[in-house]
Amino acid sequence: MLRPSYALPDLPPPGAIETAAVLKALTRAHRYLAELKGRARTIPNQGILIDTLSLQEAKASSEIENIVTTQDEIFQMNAFPENPGPPATKELAL
Repeated sequence: MLRPSYALPDLPPPGAIETAAVLKALTRAHRYLAELKGRARTIPNQGILIDTLSLQEAKASSEIENIVTTQDEIFQMNAFPENPGPPATKELAL
């Protein structure tokens, strides 16, 4: 059996976590997340943004297997599945 060669520290870490600097950053992050949430609600089809993330990941994973295609071909395949385009792009659909 393998034994780890590192030691994990106990949680929570020692010291103060809620410092003034952390709380200021938290307030700023909360405000920006609220702005992002408001802007996201104005997008008619929010799923489009999420789909692009999985398509980009599929493209990157396929390049490891020497299957090379372009972003444009991938988006066209997603928009028009009846016409998948080049063979490399068809591989992403499988």
